[in-house]
Amino acid sequence: MDILLVTPEITPFARVGGLGDVSHHLSRALDERGHHLRVITPKYRYTEAAGYPLTRMSEEVTIPLAHQEKVAEFFSTQIGNGVEVYFVGCDALYDRAELYGNEFGDYEDNAERYIFFSRAVLEFVHRFDLSPEIIHCHDWQTGLIPVYVKTLYQDLKNLKNTATVFTFHNLGAQGVFMQYDFPITGLGWDFFTPEYIEFHGKFNFAKAGLIFADLISTVSQKYAQEVLTPEYGFGLEGVLRARQKEICAVLNGVDYLVWDPAVDKDIAENFSPDNLAPKAQCRQNLAQAYDLTADDAPLVAIISRLVDRKGFDLITAAVDRLMTLEMKLIVLGSGDDKYHVSLKDIAAAYPDRIAVKLMYDNSLAHKVMAGADIFLMPSRYEPCGLEQLYSLKYGTIPVVRSTGGLADTIIDCGEDPKNGNGFKFLNYTTEDLFEAMSRAVKLFRDRESWKKLMLRGMSYNFTWDTVAAEYENLYRRAQEKVSSNNVAQIK
Repeated sequence: MDILLVTPEITPFARVGGLGDVSHHLSRALDERGHHLRVITPKYRYTEAAGYPLTRMSEEVTIPLAHQEKVAEFFSTQIGNGVEVYFVGCDALYDRAELYGNEFGDYEDNAERYIFFSRAVLEFVHRFDLSPEIIHCHDWQTGLIPVYVKTLYQDLKNLKNTATVFTFHNLGAQGVFMQYDFPITGLGWDFFTPEYIEFHGKFNFAKAGLIFADLISTVSQKYAQEVLTPEYGFGLEGVLRARQKEICAVLNGVDYLVWDPAVDKDIAENFSPDNLAPKAQCRQNLAQAYDLTADDAPLVAIISRLVDRKGFDLITAAVDRLMTLEMKLIVLGSGDDKYHVSLKDIAAAYPDRIAVKLMYDNSLAHKVMAGADIFLMPSRYEPCGLEQLYSLKYGTIPVVRSTGGLADTIIDCGEDPKNGNGFKFLNYTTEDLFEAMSRAVKLFRDRESWKKLMLRGMSYNFTWDTVAAEYENLYRRAQEKVSSNNVAQIK
């Protein structure tokens, strides 16, 4: 298949969260399965810092934006064994310190930035005579592309047989903007209605993608069900219920060339299911890094952005009760100032049992994953989650809230003792969190049972090749739908 993957982030050129990694690994996995895979993304200020040579393509394109025009430049490079990556350049829009905003909030012109990007992508298809069978759009920043394929660019012969797939990785971010930004899209006001793109008097990029894409996907079965409810749908649950039959779920994968204790270059000693003994040295190394004593109490780790949805309001409310358990807590991450302050205070109150590093360091993240005994992930909602998958591979037992991808990937030991790989709690309460942690700490004392649990988790294999195969099936469904529609129009 000829596939164009459109994304606002791709590692190593631009990354804020997991989307960058997904874009990178999925594109490489699809390429390795024999597809012609192209990726297109904005050219941000630090794109060139990734160290890949960029070739400037010859043709510039003028993009109309209501009352003004801006010029798009195109650049190219390759990753992996030949995945073509293209960049939409416009320094006035993308040459900034951060991707989406600064310490004062989101950039005020984000609507213009991603309207421009969306139109530039389709101009790129037109000017360089591409005929993608699939345009796979990722997250709200690309939500207008399925609209444009069916409206402003519907007569473009290159796109007559093109199917669009829109993947939302986190519906909490939708790209909602004031109505005075709407004319920049180039669409008529007949699209600014509740049936289409209007959303409570504003316009909504994600809603556009959900309505106009041929098929929709998200990143776990549980999350695909949760977004149909007001709690998780964030106002779009009605749109999603209307298109429920066209929503698919494909769980993200893991790059085991990077996240595997048998080959990890960042940890004190490598270990594997056949030789678990070196994990003890990793444990000692982690405790030293955090100025804690590696005694018989389990080391419980958190690696996360410090924000509400990751469960930090719950953690800070429960910490005094958690400290009644025989455990030590390690935190690695940064985020909201209120949690920087509260976590510092908590660490000061329990200096021998809680240690916090308010930062993100990739090498240290590997050390934490390898050295910890338990990994805590009590998210309010979690579309997929990757850290719990990493923790399984490192024999670090996850304790998670039963939501989204956490519910799909973690099997509670109490519910299924023979197949359990961790501990789950359902209600977002300190009581449920404490109960799950109590069960984990108690089982930790049973060394033989704990070892069996570690080995069970380490046997899981969430490869990107499996993920790519599922997307292939999704793409075929989307193609069949477009073919059927084309035949119906001819008749």
